[in-house]
Amino acid sequence: MRGTDITLEGKDGRFQGYLSTPASGRGPGLVVIQEIFGVNQVMRDIADAFAARGFFALAPDLFWRLEPGVQLTDKTDGEWKRAFDLMTRFDVDKGIEDIQTSVSHMRAIAGCTGKVGAVGYCLGGLLAYLTACRTDANASVGYYGVNIQDKLNEARHIRAPLMLHIAGKDQFVPPEAQEKMAAGLKSNPLVTLHHYPTMDHAFAREGGAHYDKACADLANTRTTTFLRQHLS
Repeated sequence: MRGTDITLEGKDGRFQGYLSTPASGRGPGLVVIQEIFGVNQVMRDIADAFAARGFFALAPDLFWRLEPGVQLTDKTDGEWKRAFDLMTRFDVDKGIEDIQTSVSHMRAIAGCTGKVGAVGYCLGGLLAYLTACRTDANASVGYYGVNIQDKLNEARHIRAPLMLHIAGKDQFVPPEAQEKMAAGLKSNPLVTLHHYPTMDHAFAREGGAHYDKACADLANTRTTTFLRQHLS
């Protein structure tokens, strides 16, 4: 199953997104939030996989203000350098506005049930958390989100279910940050935390250096069940 590139009308201008459609032509919507590598083949494959499970899956290009159409890989030092530079310059607040635009766009798609969730990875894991705090998405899932511990003051604004997958040996989220995150969120009835004690960052990125099929399959099954539960 393959999707297509589309154009979205944002508050600050037009930007692109990759939309994959379920074979049935009907289902809930899902915004797939990118890593620091842009809407690359990994994100497109993830969108296609969710479409195969019955979701309209849209991966918006959140780096469009910096460099439209970024598609990096995790295979070379040069691409990592570019990716980290883009992340450093990325405006998180503007990114959340673009995610809200994407959520609203999904609701207007013919065949979409009107329920729309979000799933994000790495930088997208942080954005998935903020999506739960700042947008009207119906459910959100974040994988190994970075810097969530610095934005726990926003947790009181969570209005819809949120699931977070936490890698115990995440090189970008040290133990003290994980402890702070857990302490700030564990009592919230809308938040579900799953810990993978021996996993490093990006353990669910197929083909990545830290990919672990068993834990990736577990996390992905939990995600799909969670989204079906809250978007049906």
